[in-house]
Amino acid sequence: MTGPDAAAGPGSPAPGDQFVQSLARGLSVITAFDADHPSMTLSDIAGRTGLTRATARRFLHTLVELGYVRFDGKWFTLTPQVLRLGTAYLSGLGLPQIAQPHLEQLSARLGESTSAAVLDGDEIVYVARVATRRIMTVGITVGTRFPAYATSMGRVLLAGLPPEELEAHLARTDLAALTGHTVVEPDRLRAELDRVRAQGWALVDQELEAGLRSVAAPLRDRDGEVVAAINVSTSTHALPELPREYVDAVVATAATISADLASSGIRA
Repeated sequence: MTGPDAAAGPGSPAPGDQFVQSLARGLSVITAFDADHPSMTLSDIAGRTGLTRATARRFLHTLVELGYVRFDGKWFTLTPQVLRLGTAYLSGLGLPQIAQPHLEQLSARLGESTSAAVLDGDEIVYVARVATRRIMTVGITVGTRFPAYATSMGRVLLAGLPPEELEAHLARTDLAALTGHTVVEPDRLRAELDRVRAQGWALVDQELEAGLRSVAAPLRDRDGEVVAAINVSTSTHALPELPREYVDAVVATAATISADLASSGIRA
């Protein structure tokens, strides 16, 4: 963010007449914390949000009073109460509750970690997870985010976008090389998304992290719209080649969850 007391993040739309700047600033303070910045000083937070120190201090102490932030005299840290904000979303979504038992069955069948995610802007957000072992350098939990273009679930979700939305996504996304295998050319990514759309599943091999391979399939609502994705992740060291059984199992599980979503009435 640039300038004092910036309220909107990079790429955010211009505020409208109903925009509440103080709420936006308070949320920017909460979202300034992440895996790389779990605890910060007042100066750190002011720098990351673009707020002045005085403004950041007011919002931080308000959040402390509300129980969302803890302060030890120097360091500010989020408290577990922040999870209530995400829980409200998940409770209204309904999808995690429907997908979770199917993910557990899929994980038990293959002996691998399984997940479900939705698209949020240019990233995927995990909304359900069954972990068998840690195969990434970062821990994955509900709420974890990754760039959509370099993940199997992201590819499935991007392939489900209307053409104009996909082009807008590609135009604003920095296709950074996360590993030596990451697809960073827009035309190659478009071709890969065409393949995903045609075959109904996506395979990403060591594009997000070396040694990690995953296969994903879309979850559809009763109108046939892609609302989420599920995947199975494996280690290339444990499985040099991905068995076709994994692809078939993920696609079949996605179809079963989609049928349940259709019955529940969940829509995109």
